[in-house]
Amino acid sequence: MSAYDEERLGELLSALPPAPESLVRAAKQLPLMREQVDKILERAETDEEYRRKVVADPEAALEEADVVAHSDAIEILRRKLDE
Repeated sequence: MSAYDEERLGELLSALPPAPESLVRAAKQLPLMREQVDKILERAETDEEYRRKVVADPEAALEEADVVAHSDAIEILRRKLDE
């Protein structure tokens, strides 16, 4: 494995093409998505009826919280609810 100094690593990184805009947008939305998922989970812990709704239709719960219901967010919800 070669050792590179910071300057060389900077040169190598700047030679890469820019990240796709869709990936940049998704990365910017991650903190908000995590915050909203946490809020859904907190509410599901205290409200059994809401929990049943989230378990039955996680996509709807995410959309209600203004979170794009993509597979990662749905999987996070399902996994946390199963704990």
